[in-house]
Amino acid sequence: MADFLDIGPIARVAGSVRLPGSKSISNRVLLLAALGKGVTVVRDLLDAEDTAVMLDALARLGVACQPLGGRDYEIRGAGGTFPAASSDLFLGNAGTALRPLTAVLALSGGRHRLGGVARMHERPIGDLVDALRQIGADIAYLGREGFPPLEIRPVRESGAGGAGRIARVRGDVSSQFVSALLMALPASGGGTVEIDGDLVSKPYVEMTLAMMARFGVHARQQGWRRIEVPGGGYRSPGEIFVEGDASSASYFLAAGAISGLNGGGPVRVEGVGRDSLQGDVRFAEVLERMGAAVRMGEHWIEAGARPGQGRLRALDADLNDIPDAAMTAAMLALFAGGRSRLRNIGNWRVKETDRLSAMATELRKLGAGVEEGPDWLAIDPPAALKPASIDTYDDHRMAMCFSLAALGGVVVRINEPRCVRKTFPAYFEVFARIASPAAAGA
Repeated sequence: MADFLDIGPIARVAGSVRLPGSKSISNRVLLLAALGKGVTVVRDLLDAEDTAVMLDALARLGVACQPLGGRDYEIRGAGGTFPAASSDLFLGNAGTALRPLTAVLALSGGRHRLGGVARMHERPIGDLVDALRQIGADIAYLGREGFPPLEIRPVRESGAGGAGRIARVRGDVSSQFVSALLMALPASGGGTVEIDGDLVSKPYVEMTLAMMARFGVHARQQGWRRIEVPGGGYRSPGEIFVEGDASSASYFLAAGAISGLNGGGPVRVEGVGRDSLQGDVRFAEVLERMGAAVRMGEHWIEAGARPGQGRLRALDADLNDIPDAAMTAAMLALFAGGRSRLRNIGNWRVKETDRLSAMATELRKLGAGVEEGPDWLAIDPPAALKPASIDTYDDHRMAMCFSLAALGGVVVRINEPRCVRKTFPAYFEVFARIASPAAAGA
């Protein structure tokens, strides 16, 4: 892929899209299948960088991961303890791989090194490390205190096993810390996770608990303060299907809503629907609040515009539960009839880039008025979008989000478009298939 990609102007979009597998579900399923007893056939696994690094890590840990053709894999579970007692793992910028593997390996008794790309070494992990140390883990920082890369050393005897173990962790930085602890405990004797403060992105922890239940582990919640996890390990469900990615769905659904304002749409996404485990399916509610027409089935969602609709309604919402899809809501704000406010999105700052700062910077290039706070954005749409060259900060979601600006009658240059390989390598090709370019001079 070239160093940049010019998109638009796009007159309208319409049609249907089959979604790639969910990144969040894919990497959870791979890890639980690898830890479990028995063989698991995983159907419709995401084929992208984040799952590739997880598959590579599991193979280095001695787990047999056999491709079956297409997007299907057979995972032979290790029964709780990985065969490799030592490893050196490169995990790119995949938080859904590095953080849970840190927790699992820290309680496994081996010696392991975990690291990734430069940005991963800027993403905090100190709260997870502190929680693991409370229950006996021996973890050293190989660089800056509180950040990867890490060295995990054999667990101290005093901390090994025990359903009475309590790991306390802050909930306001990343829900992945909570999910990592929850997934690690069953294979090492069980224990309790206590959450200090407000938990961000609760739907992702709900997803983790649902996936654990599919593998035979049923945790007991006391609200969002205390979660008790039994020991005994995981058992394969035999076969499991990965849902389509709800975060990726948001771009196409937003495109359908925007295009509908000019007579285009609707756009349907297939592979995710009303019964999804993913919190980002709630992006459909954001679309409805902004005035879009949304329909939903068991395995599909469709979005367009209502008859006679000229602009979307401005949005003022707490989007903490859908942090990834909230970025798409920021793009919708460009097509709204007034100022939109996206609140409680402070955890954007510890993602693949500082997304709050990056979104504010790039939205301004398109002509929007933007105010940025510690955990909020206020966006005033321009009378007309400006052509712009968008920097992506090696962040797949920046690239995919800003493709939507081409629906505003301008050419948008996406710099470093290859970053979409992280979760959706074919995104731009799929987007082009449902798009009709504007006529020359239109």
